[in-house]
Amino acid sequence: MSKTALIILHEGFEEMEAIAPIDILRRGEVEVTVASREFHTSVKGRNAISVKADVLLDEALKKSYDCLILPGGPGVAKLRSDRRVLDAIKRHHQEGRLVAAICAAPLCLLDAGLLPGKPFTSHPTTANELPGRDPQQAVVSSGNILTSQGAGTATAFALAVLAQLTDETTACQVADSICLSAPQ
Repeated sequence: MSKTALIILHEGFEEMEAIAPIDILRRGEVEVTVASREFHTSVKGRNAISVKADVLLDEALKKSYDCLILPGGPGVAKLRSDRRVLDAIKRHHQEGRLVAAICAAPLCLLDAGLLPGKPFTSHPTTANELPGRDPQQAVVSSGNILTSQGAGTATAFALAVLAQLTDETTACQVADSICLSAPQ
């Protein structure tokens, strides 16, 4: 049975932080569902690139996934204020499933109560709310929580998610296929 991942898009999402995981995970044969938390499936990112989601969030949340992925970007405030998103984060974490957040999206993990006492990283602009972030690591894994710093770390983030969902060999094969020597 193939692994599954849910990526939640919000208006103002950081395009690279969503597209890199979608692409990398699909190359690794993970079944990826892209959900829109908006009321339409076409979601505009921070750089005015629109991505068509597979489903609306309410439909997507009718099932669980092996991984829940939250891209960052200036629209993260919408994720933070959405009870559906926070409940999904808590549920996936309680079920021992992987929860991955990049850029400002670790703020959602804070709001869901998952970060205290765990190592994590995030975008530097979150330092006031997340003073415990590790500014030295591009990607930080702590049990079933995986965090990353931002658009520049999106490929490393996606490969780390893939490695956790499948194995290092699969992640290395995908990295090689895109001319990246190894997951970072």
